[in-house]
Amino acid sequence: MLKRTSLFLLLLLSVSTIFAQEKNIKIVEEKIANRLALYAINGSETDYDVMITVSGTNFRQSKGKPRLVRVPQASKVHLKNLILTKGKFPQYTYELVVNDSLSRRALRKPFTNIKIKPKKLITIYVTENCPTCDSIIKPLNESKYKFTSIILAERPEVKEGLKRVIPKIDSIQKPIVSLGGKIFPKVENYDQLMVELNKD
Repeated sequence: MLKRTSLFLLLLLSVSTIFAQEKNIKIVEEKIANRLALYAINGSETDYDVMITVSGTNFRQSKGKPRLVRVPQASKVHLKNLILTKGKFPQYTYELVVNDSLSRRALRKPFTNIKIKPKKLITIYVTENCPTCDSIIKPLNESKYKFTSIILAERPEVKEGLKRVIPKIDSIQKPIVSLGGKIFPKVENYDQLMVELNKD
């Protein structure tokens, strides 16, 4: 009976994890003193309501009924604490419910903004004379998106590769923008970048 129960919990965890990955929700743990804190990380551009139910041994938890917690897009939210039994290793499984139909009753907890992958990989090539490069790089640094910035003066091999596509690269005084590996020569600022990024 124990083996059957363990197998059931393992399958339940696997199904929950697969479902969560499809919804772009990932559960991570952080050990803080005698506690194990469980967080939900939302790596998408959609808000979700998340509810976690934890089972296992060698820890204590709140006996309150699990509730939905709002996990905004591109954020990390604390869901639950497990109080560890001294000298013992915690063993637990969890069931995760993820809803994109948001409830008014969902708890709103403090959250931390995170950087997420955009729909298309963003690369900004900084030319040697580029007075307008900050008009893209500064807003990108403040945005939720991960991106790569390459200073061509420091990467001559990259510059040589770009010359095959842009022969007059030495005379360009604006950032060279690549989205998903494709060069967008008309993009000169952050707003234009966002327009192209969100096109299908």
